[in-house]
Amino acid sequence: MKRITLTAALALGIGLTSFAQTTSITPAAGPLSGPFPKGERGPAAWFTGVVYVHTLVKNDDTFNCASSNVTFTPGARSHWHKHAAGQILLVTDGLGYYQEKGQPIRRLHKGDVVQAQPGVEHWHGASPKQSMTHISLNVNTEKGLVDWGRAVTDQEYNSFK
Repeated sequence: MKRITLTAALALGIGLTSFAQTTSITPAAGPLSGPFPKGERGPAAWFTGVVYVHTLVKNDDTFNCASSNVTFTPGARSHWHKHAAGQILLVTDGLGYYQEKGQPIRRLHKGDVVQAQPGVEHWHGASPKQSMTHISLNVNTEKGLVDWGRAVTDQEYNSFK
């Protein structure tokens, strides 16, 4: 393991301080949702209520992965859907719901991770009184991205116990 001398450490510190004083960081345009821009309004064909989607990683043939920062306002939710290769959700803020077909609704909190298994129909969204933001990871997209279904009914959404 190499040691950094005091002189080298001071030079590095002075260089970083100088960089910080002479370099301006431009904040992202538009309102933020966590560290990312809030994004554009999600389509009504896929969501009930007001949902914002900001693409983080566009799908391509190299990584076969797509990722978005998704913010659900209170009461907003996705429609039922499934992913041929599954989906990972990383909850970054708020309080939300996740449900797989035939299972009870699961409450989601900041820091929760959901692994929606391949081909399992599910939905996710905010709780009735609090928004929820998550990062969605769609992996192995060469198998397909998403197969959208019908809207989650109010009765289904309000069945959380």
